[in-house]
Amino acid sequence: MKESGKASIIRSTKKGDGGKTSLLSGERVSKTDIRLEVGGNLDESNAALGLAKSLTTHGQIRAIITTLQSHLLMLGAEISCIDPVLCGKRIEEEQILQLEAWIEDLQKEAPLPRCFVDPGGNPVSAAIDLARAVMRRTERSMILMSESGLPMRKELLSYVNRLSFLVFVLARYAEATIEANVPSSQSD
Repeated sequence: MKESGKASIIRSTKKGDGGKTSLLSGERVSKTDIRLEVGGNLDESNAALGLAKSLTTHGQIRAIITTLQSHLLMLGAEISCIDPVLCGKRIEEEQILQLEAWIEDLQKEAPLPRCFVDPGGNPVSAAIDLARAVMRRTERSMILMSESGLPMRKELLSYVNRLSFLVFVLARYAEATIEANVPSSQSD
């Protein structure tokens, strides 16, 4: 952060030292609260996508990942607040439809295999597959949150379900369109 040309130092508040933290709504909760588990999983999903994006210059893959990262931030904000006014933009049917359109479009260029896939066709697809695995964990934690009685709009669960599938498709697309740069294995 810069203010009037000078770097600003943000110091630790130490408010979390006792095992509690604040949600976006201001509510203080235990650091073991399911909303923090979901938020952490969303953050890890976003970071894994960022890794994949950093490994490629492929314009379409980068554009899709950038949009997904923006969506994950919106989703995280909504999980972290009770009042919709505090959340700002929310995941709606429009974002779900965008995921479905990408799923269809990418499969036209890279049809899905009818078998289990070993990740690692190239570094980009491997990083995208890592993001998918983290997103599946995110989805499971969101279901636990919903089942615990905390508010969860159905659009959020639909979104993460489509997102996991889109990221699987995106990894296959990356394998089909980006030349593998993986060392060949040595036979024993």
